[in-house]
Amino acid sequence: MTIRRAYKSRALLAAALLFSLCSLTVLVHAQDFYKGKTLTIVVGFSPAGGFDNYARVLARHIADHIPGKPTVIVQNMPGAGSLTSVRYLDLTAPKDGTVMTIFNPGLVTQSIVQPDRVKLDFRKFSWVGVVTPDFRVCYAYGDKGIKNWDQLMHGGKQFIIGSTGKGSGNYINGATLRIVFHAPVKQVLGFPGSAEQRLAIEQGELDGDCGSYSSIPQDWINKGLVHAFVRFIEKRPPEVPESAAFIGTFATSDEQRQLLRVLDGGDEVGRPFIMSKQVAAERLAIVRMAFDETMKDPAFLADMAKEQLPVHPMTGDEAEKIVGELMSAPANIVAQAKPIYE
Repeated sequence: MTIRRAYKSRALLAAALLFSLCSLTVLVHAQDFYKGKTLTIVVGFSPAGGFDNYARVLARHIADHIPGKPTVIVQNMPGAGSLTSVRYLDLTAPKDGTVMTIFNPGLVTQSIVQPDRVKLDFRKFSWVGVVTPDFRVCYAYGDKGIKNWDQLMHGGKQFIIGSTGKGSGNYINGATLRIVFHAPVKQVLGFPGSAEQRLAIEQGELDGDCGSYSSIPQDWINKGLVHAFVRFIEKRPPEVPESAAFIGTFATSDEQRQLLRVLDGGDEVGRPFIMSKQVAAERLAIVRMAFDETMKDPAFLADMAKEQLPVHPMTGDEAEKIVGELMSAPANIVAQAKPIYE
């Protein structure tokens, strides 16, 4: 080795050591930051709902995996279908890594299809992680209900479902069947909420519903009254029956498959936690690591099982990749999705 090469190697080694030392110093300071602080998890909905339950279980455990063990509280901030809570991150919320929010992932798709209404780019947020995708299905209720896709399409009966209004999750699912596949689906709007829809289903006024499988009453499932015949994302967890065929298998062209991807892609990041992009990278890294470790924490998993809440986690990096792909959808595909939201 020449003298020049030796000096060059030593200089590179010294630079690498200095960089590592600086990185370690920054990380130590970031870890010290959370001691005595309060981490707030903002929920974009009222208390006692599904998103609120996920936030509160996470709040009971994530501090155990953050250096300094900050106090963790949950703050409900309903408004505009959880859009208010997302906007809060970049408006008046602290940008120091002490605030994150959980929101309706349907806003991701709506931001693509109706950008003039949502006015947010979800690539411009830091994604902490996802507890589980939203495994949405359409199902018929009762012994006389349809059992599979073929019966829906060729059984000669109209499938009647309800919804609070256009833009809601179950409306989008039903409209996808009706508009994309021309399925004989009738949607009755104006229900105050899911409780009223369930009563109408039990009384035979509605044939079933579309929605999160985890939101279907467990006693209906135990009694064999639920017949899930289609699901909206390809991944199928053990709790969702095989009878719920992936809707993509019924697409007849690449264009139709791309359309379904835009319409249903938000479900892949079903229970998402995000922070402002202005949060320092080292603090985001700490919260992300704590989130990932919490997803494997036996105490957290036991709590989730007790609440009958599924856990199929995704890292923040994985969620950001999915969102980036969705936001890059071709204009002609987005145009085809618009009628389902109108």
